[in-house]
Amino acid sequence: MMGLYKELRPWSKLWRGAKTLFFLLNMLASLLLVCAPPLLIVLLDVLVPSATLLSSSSSSIPPISSQLKTYRFDTSLLDVPLVSIARSLLILCAYVIWEGRGPYLGIASVCSFVSIGFVSAKAATMFGMGCTEAGGRGRHLLAIGVKEGAAIEALFLCSLGLAVAHVLVAYRTTCRERRKLLVYRIDIEAVKLKDIRL
Repeated sequence: MMGLYKELRPWSKLWRGAKTLFFLLNMLASLLLVCAPPLLIVLLDVLVPSATLLSSSSSSIPPISSQLKTYRFDTSLLDVPLVSIARSLLILCAYVIWEGRGPYLGIASVCSFVSIGFVSAKAATMFGMGCTEAGGRGRHLLAIGVKEGAAIEALFLCSLGLAVAHVLVAYRTTCRERRKLLVYRIDIEAVKLKDIRL
């Protein structure tokens, strides 16, 4: 019985560490969701497309190093995470500079819509233009297989979904900042009226 306990002891420590890590990540996500939703979306936009691309890299999809050397718009997937990272950094800079006010919503909208156009054009080039009789899929999907094709579709959908999320979060943030300014203005006017009466 004692030997069985010693064998299970490292696994229980590993399980406890995994639960602690999950709890800390959950708390961090909750904090970002409540305090700074734009930062959470930026973090997701940097990590999720890159992780999806790395998980989809298999024998039928060219490795990242060869995609860098022989870049082609209709076959390379490396530019989708790069567009997501560039979009996130521009929106993050706008959020930090204007603190969720001013042109932040406009910059987030322009960056998101430009990236949506780029990703949509890339998806149409990869999947739509080379349609064959195999269920309307493009030549590239037929060349790589079903599993990798699903991962590539997930990559495109993640990028598009996070672009829309940037716009929604930016709109919500600017509305919240406007309400703060309105409350602040009301408080200042109340203080001025009080001083005038005195």
